[in-house]
Amino acid sequence: MRKQYDFSKSVKNPYLRKPKKQVTIRLDEETIAYFKALSKQNGIPYQNLINLYLRECAQAGKKVAINWA
Repeated sequence: MRKQYDFSKSVKNPYLRKPKKQVTIRLDEETIAYFKALSKQNGIPYQNLINLYLRECAQAGKKVAINWA
């Protein structure tokens, strides 16, 4: 292994359209179980399914209705 590498001539991955950012989010167990069950039905990893749902909400401009009882 070299001590130093030259990345000055490197290029971005042309196949990567939109890189994803890793975040930590706390979800309750029922929500995770729901998306895991959906993911098994559809053959999609549950994290991708959650991402698709959140993206759809963001694109539609959905607003959160919070009713404190």
